[in-house]
Amino acid sequence: MRLAGRVSLITGGAQRIGRELALALARRDCAVAFTYHHSVRQARATAREIEACGVRALPIRTDLSKAARVRQLIARIDQVFGRLDILINSAANFDRVRFDRLTEHDWDRALDTNLKGPFLCALYASRLMRRQPHAKIINIADWAGVRPYKDYLPYCVSKAGVIGLTKALAKELAPRIRVVAIAPGPILPPAGMTAAAAARIAARVPLGRWGSPEDLVNTALFLLEGTDFMTGSTVFVDGGQLIA
Repeated sequence: MRLAGRVSLITGGAQRIGRELALALARRDCAVAFTYHHSVRQARATAREIEACGVRALPIRTDLSKAARVRQLIARIDQVFGRLDILINSAANFDRVRFDRLTEHDWDRALDTNLKGPFLCALYASRLMRRQPHAKIINIADWAGVRPYKDYLPYCVSKAGVIGLTKALAKELAPRIRVVAIAPGPILPPAGMTAAAAARIAARVPLGRWGSPEDLVNTALFLLEGTDFMTGSTVFVDGGQLIA
């Protein structure tokens, strides 16, 4: 797929990995619609950076766990651009909660954002994407969807669901739309993580370090530009953490 002239939607595109993905596509002359929820200041800044690349930015504040809001989101993209070529489901929360303190709210918060949101976006976006001959969906999963870690049970279950969702969507949407997932390992430390904690994580990674947002962005660009013969696959960008 040649990215110039295409239209993309990146959920959670105002900050962190979503922002890096949005800017990478914008630099390749791909228009970028992106969603945000509470990050108003970051969304405005990201929109300015996208438009500085010479392409249209369309920031949309929404709740991806609500079907009506997702339908409105896709309708707005159709109204503004008249097409959608790329969907990247990047929005997620990453809440640490001890098992003996878990509540229904913790479960719903993780599953609604991390799994229901990608499902709804794929469901409604695919109806617009079918108009294009080479549309693609990338879901951002996590290596912990295969090897869960302690104190993040709802998060790990939600990311396991994203991997399963990717396979099921690939079968449902073939051959018109290709669907793949990226499962990162340690790429960006969560807010508040100490240097000592980050160093302990790096020590458990076979490559001995944290990855960078560029590692994930380059993988996404390969999946978009470099191959049209992958669907249903999950690519692990984890420094070997899955096998550690």
